[in-house]
Amino acid sequence: MDSPTQDQLSVMDACLHNLYDVPRAKQVFEDLRQSKGGEPLLEPRIYNSFLEAYLELAGRDPDERHQWLEEAWSLFGVMQSREESVQPTASTYATMLLAWVRYSSDPETAPKNAVNPSQLLSHIVDEEIPITSVVADRAITSSDEAASIITLLSKAAVELSLPRIVGELGQAHSAGMHEIEEDAVPQATPVRKRKATTVDGQTFDEEVPFNLDNLRKHLTQVALARRVLPEDVASRQKLLEDSAIDVAIARLQHEAKLLDDLEIGNPRLNKPKLRQWMWEWHTRLTARLTAEVREVVDAERQAGATPAPSNRKPATQIGPFLSLIKPEKLSLLVILEVMRLSGSGGVLDGMKTARALLTVGRAVENEYKAEMCKKNNIAVPQHTRFSGDVNFFSGNGYKALQAGRLAAAKYLEENEEWTSDWTQQLRVRIGGILVDCLMDVATIERQAVDKRTGEKISEQQPAFYHAYEYVRGQKLGVIRINPFVAEHLAKDGMQGTLHPRHLPMLVQPKPWVNAEQGGYIYSKSSAMRYKDSIEQQKYLQHASALGNCELVYAGLDVLGSTPWKVNEKVFDIVLQVWNSGERLGKMPPAVFDVPEPERPANVETDVKAKTVYGQRMRAWTNDKANAHSDRCSVNYKIEVARAFLGDTMYLPHNLDFRGRAYPIPPHLNHLGDDLSRGLLRFAKGKPLGVRGLRWLKIHIANLYGFDKANFDEREEFAMKYLEEIYDSAENPLTGKRWWMKADDPWQCLGACIELKAALDAPEPTAYVSHLPVHQDGTCNGLQHYAALGGDQQGAAQVNLAVTDRPSDVYTHVAKMVERRLAEDCVKGEKHAELLLGKITRKVVKQTVMTTVYGVTFVGARDQIERQLSDRKDIPEEACWAAAAYLAHITLNCIGDLFSGAKAIQNWLNLCARLISKSIPAERVASALEAPKARKGKGAKALAEGGNGGANNRIKNEQMTSVVWTTPLGLPIVQPYRKDKKKQIITSLQTVFISDPNTPAEVNTMKQASAFPPNFIHSLDATHMMLTALECRKQDITFASVHDSYWTHAASIDDMSAIIRSTFVDLHSSDILGRLRSEFEERYATHKIPVASLSSKSLIKSLQQSGVTIDPASEMARAVENTGLASLFASEGDNTVETVSEDGTAIKTTRRRRKPRAAKADADSAEAEAGAEGDAVAVSPEMSTKFVDMTAMLPPLPKKGDFDVETIKGSLYFFS
Repeated sequence: MDSPTQDQLSVMDACLHNLYDVPRAKQVFEDLRQSKGGEPLLEPRIYNSFLEAYLELAGRDPDERHQWLEEAWSLFGVMQSREESVQPTASTYATMLLAWVRYSSDPETAPKNAVNPSQLLSHIVDEEIPITSVVADRAITSSDEAASIITLLSKAAVELSLPRIVGELGQAHSAGMHEIEEDAVPQATPVRKRKATTVDGQTFDEEVPFNLDNLRKHLTQVALARRVLPEDVASRQKLLEDSAIDVAIARLQHEAKLLDDLEIGNPRLNKPKLRQWMWEWHTRLTARLTAEVREVVDAERQAGATPAPSNRKPATQIGPFLSLIKPEKLSLLVILEVMRLSGSGGVLDGMKTARALLTVGRAVENEYKAEMCKKNNIAVPQHTRFSGDVNFFSGNGYKALQAGRLAAAKYLEENEEWTSDWTQQLRVRIGGILVDCLMDVATIERQAVDKRTGEKISEQQPAFYHAYEYVRGQKLGVIRINPFVAEHLAKDGMQGTLHPRHLPMLVQPKPWVNAEQGGYIYSKSSAMRYKDSIEQQKYLQHASALGNCELVYAGLDVLGSTPWKVNEKVFDIVLQVWNSGERLGKMPPAVFDVPEPERPANVETDVKAKTVYGQRMRAWTNDKANAHSDRCSVNYKIEVARAFLGDTMYLPHNLDFRGRAYPIPPHLNHLGDDLSRGLLRFAKGKPLGVRGLRWLKIHIANLYGFDKANFDEREEFAMKYLEEIYDSAENPLTGKRWWMKADDPWQCLGACIELKAALDAPEPTAYVSHLPVHQDGTCNGLQHYAALGGDQQGAAQVNLAVTDRPSDVYTHVAKMVERRLAEDCVKGEKHAELLLGKITRKVVKQTVMTTVYGVTFVGARDQIERQLSDRKDIPEEACWAAAAYLAHITLNCIGDLFSGAKAIQNWLNLCARLISKSIPAERVASALEAPKARKGKGAKALAEGGNGGANNRIKNEQMTSVVWTTPLGLPIVQPYRKDKKKQIITSLQTVFISDPNTPAEVNTMKQASAFPPNFIHSLDATHMMLTALECRKQDITFASVHDSYWTHAASIDDMSAIIRSTFVDLHSSDILGRLRSEFEERYATHKIPVASLSSKSLIKSLQQSGVTIDPASEMARAVENTGLASLFASEGDNTVETVSEDGTAIKTTRRRRKPRAAKADADSAEAEAGAEGDAVAVSPEMSTKFVDMTAMLPPLPKKGDFDVETIKGSLYFFS
């Protein structure tokens, strides 16, 4: 869908809301029906929304009632006739039955085109729509009207001789009179209850009145075979999501009034300064927005009365959108979102303007959609996917998952009102007005003492202000926060200022029933974080509709259903440290405690001294800014933890575009830092047992950093330091503070407390432990590469092989680097002399870990520079050059060690380069078509464009993304395209944003370099999901942090076996062979322009990968005068037919050549994309030549002889 159409839909939606401007919505609707008639975007729910609006207008205005009723019955007739390819739904018939009950039962006043209940019932039966779905539809809001409709339909059913319908309506009426018991198993037909009433001294038995909510709850249970959420916690969750903004407003108002009433200058009472300011801003902003919205609406109505010039496209009016939410909510929403963004995007005490405007606009859109969800009071089903002995991987189990999900999705969709998504431009314009109003009214009072007179002075300063700064040579608009506000943001309590979208849940998340339904009960969430890619969204929706994503949704439900609690003992210590303001356990101090670099006396005269001082000063300023940002982040975590003390909570999950799962609440979750993880424990405990007690001790050793020894030595480590462990648990802040020296201090502290409690228990093995214990993969990306390539050497380095002790690939690479440094020292290399003896595993760890994820030289240099800088024994000014030298050596060592991984990485990279250069066959004609002469440019001007114009047209058609499907059926679409920016003028500044709805050329360089890491990420995500599902099947509590899997200490052995079996099952299939087959099928008709294959580096890569062209083929004639002729097969080549593991025959032509040593080639795509001089000359006639993309796909790399079944015997595969 293009952006103008999306704008029209959103305008229509906003104008229908609260009947803001129905005639205008009707005009837009009719325009769309003429231009887009029959397209899927005009779904039945849109038609139903207009039926409901017409019916409501008929009730508001008696003078125009007849007109609106005729409009409603006329639109219903269009739907019923199918002339616009729209099919009536249960909601359609419910609305029209309401129209009959309210206004059409009298033949004299009924519109001529009205349809009577008998005819409506006939249509309902013909459409095979359950009659109970009609009488319980959300369009019917009154129990009395529902009862009247049941009576009408019952009479019609008798007239039409439909006994089944009569029976169903009788059951529905009975169910509506029976109050459902929340914990009861659904019964077929509940018995009517009667209650006694007394009138004038006489007692009568009176029937319980019909209640629509009761009926809906019964139907939810019967239709979905699920229990309704328990009322006590469900009501709390509803309150949490329903009125978070209102509660925040009330709290701010109460605190402000309390301080005003006391009128005492007590600093303790005035401590929550931030919330005082927020209340003042809120009151001013509410008044300002009320006036601003009124002015915008009036101005747009006046402009609408004046005809616009015919050659000018009318701008989207924003008055309807600003009117969707009350000014009181809009006000606090803007304040919270702007303050939440402080320090984001690398901006000190501020944020990028474009990001702020988009975020605020999206927050308004989400709040409106959440209100629409709440409006209909839909009974929310709970999980039953996991009840009983479910087998996710059997055919029947998969079908059961799909049937349950589809039923729930249909139920929720039919009962939810239609709303439209907003475009990026609209979000920016809405955000621009709201943020501008906030900046106008938000001020603070600053006080200081005049040093000369001693007089106390004060002034009003803006809380937020707009500025510009230069980033990488480009002028960037930013919104900054007053330093005084930023200071309080880092230390004042933030209780009550978080939106429920940013909080854990008090009940199990709503099951994921489709790509847009799941997680929070009311707040809208998507199953995938789309990165503003419409392409990703459409692929997921299509796969979901085909039933290919059942295991993905089930896996998300497993992750979200794990219950958590705040570890209160750790929280108490965290709070103590926070209030002290000191730096402790990776917690930043309240006041930055690193002294500012001394300014040299010769800084103005010595250029080198000035440069060194400038570098040190920049580093110090950056560290200070980071400390402040970290302090704000910790503040949020502590407030969330405080709010959920004692409560069981849940973390709804969704996916990134690669399939990796993340908790949706951002501030406190187990994917966070060491502090976040230390604050959490499982809500359900499990007795340790003998093995669990051993694993708890091993866990302490792992957290401390003693994780490279064997398991017996790790257990001995815990017993050796048992005195220190007890001291840490009993005196964490006043004792020896042994736990603070751990790699993960807060988690280590929690484990110390847990082990002490277990050992002090009468029976340690019977102690019920709630602590999560981890099993971490060894450089998990390399593990997948080694298994894919059957690489014996790589497998041994990453613990896939059976060994007595764990291998440490990081230490191994560090030693290789040290040997290279020693060799270079002999040659007099100054950087080698500076670094010799200082290369630890920590220096190279991140680079080794991310090499398999496609890290470039620049990325590796930056990683190593950070590690060298943190050592503090290398001058700051020498770190950059030393890191560049060390990055080259490290990457070369890794390439030598993992040649198998490098071969697969290069194969994936080359496939992505070819795919992203291809064009669908049906678009080739458009690519070659000469453009029409624009006004003022004749044929001569076009002809002068020559071959370059043709090449540009071809480039514009290169829009093919790399797409593949994971073993779980999840489609992965790489979103990397060359952004087409749109200019949006706001009251703050002109903002340039990318429009995801506009087709754009792919970014070939990014598609190629990102494919290897993204593919590996999709595999580790699949492995995690398979493990989660199998753990749920065996009733094992499970949580994950990508390649770190968590469970109770007592369940570690069982989970370890599952981890290994699922990994072996995954890699026992021919993953790469299946991927190549998918590419051949998906891109079977795609063509690559010969001109796009002319770079020397690409041709060289094709040669080295074994791609050949048959000299006698038609393709050979197309490329015979180009550099691709070097790929012609010679007599020395031989064709080999092999059979993949799934039985598919694969033909590859192997070229006779000297063996080539694998070397680091991570930047090949960048080199090709960046160097024009690398291209081989292509004649003008060659610009019209194309080759089949699938014919250019390289053969699979040769696989080694490592047997993945070996992994089942590896103790340290995950440990």
